[in-house]
Amino acid sequence: MTAPTGNSAETPEAVLEVLYRTILSRRGADPAQSYVASLFAKGPDAALKKVGEEAAEFLLAAKNGDPEALIHELADLWFHSLVVLAAQDQPLSALIAELARRQGRSGHDEKASRATS
Repeated sequence: MTAPTGNSAETPEAVLEVLYRTILSRRGADPAQSYVASLFAKGPDAALKKVGEEAAEFLLAAKNGDPEALIHELADLWFHSLVVLAAQDQPLSALIAELARRQGRSGHDEKASRATS
């Protein structure tokens, strides 16, 4: 798979896959040279804290009706969530499969199915 070029013909899945592979490749990198490596080096709480911060910033951008900030903060939230996914040794394919599993299902039905399992 090639690196994203910004071409709109790229699939969202391909963009996420390249990003996730980049995150995984930073695991053993020098924390002084890589932001992701510094998050891994600090332990799981560092990335989890960033997810919380970015979620709050995303919510504020949505509340304030700022479309540019909304997209920027959502990108930050997704990015840091992927770092947590990698730190938990979960493959991106597991997330993609879960989202695919939910397609065509009512959100109410999906939520109810989790409550009984």
